[in-house]
Amino acid sequence: MFLELIGTIFAGFAIAGVVMLVNRTTGGRLPRWLAPVAAGLGMIGVTIASEYSWYERTRAALPEGLSVVQEVEKRAFYRPWTYVAPYVDRFAALDMASVRTNENVPGQRLVDLYFFGRWAPVSKLPVAVDCDGLRRANLADGVEFADDGSVRSADWIEVPADDPIVATTCGGAS
Repeated sequence: MFLELIGTIFAGFAIAGVVMLVNRTTGGRLPRWLAPVAAGLGMIGVTIASEYSWYERTRAALPEGLSVVQEVEKRAFYRPWTYVAPYVDRFAALDMASVRTNENVPGQRLVDLYFFGRWAPVSKLPVAVDCDGLRRANLADGVEFADDGSVRSADWIEVPADDPIVATTCGGAS
């Protein structure tokens, strides 16, 4: 966040410098207010570009095996352009390398789900997926496992067959 602030400030100085150079080249014909206005507009533009490019930059930097399963687009009244073109400010990704199976319960899998946010630390949530029953459960503290390895005391959520977490986990694990 701090580096983005520094980059935005430098972009403002650079744009103001270009306007001042053009003003000097044209013999001082540009109005004096144009340099600070151009700097401000340039900093706003750099900030908007950074917001819109965050998701693609972050997704491109994900390690092998992480698969994006959900994107959350954001719109805000104080950013009216987001109603025309919303931007992704958070997303969830499954760690396919973490998929664990149990031969006693072949239809169930455990997988780690990671949540990424624009200005938030990455958080991890273990999830149990029942491929046969089309359901999943978030494994928070206090979840118990039966002797055969099946999940007990979990709050299962019934999901449709096209649920991205179930589809990715069950389709991507062997």
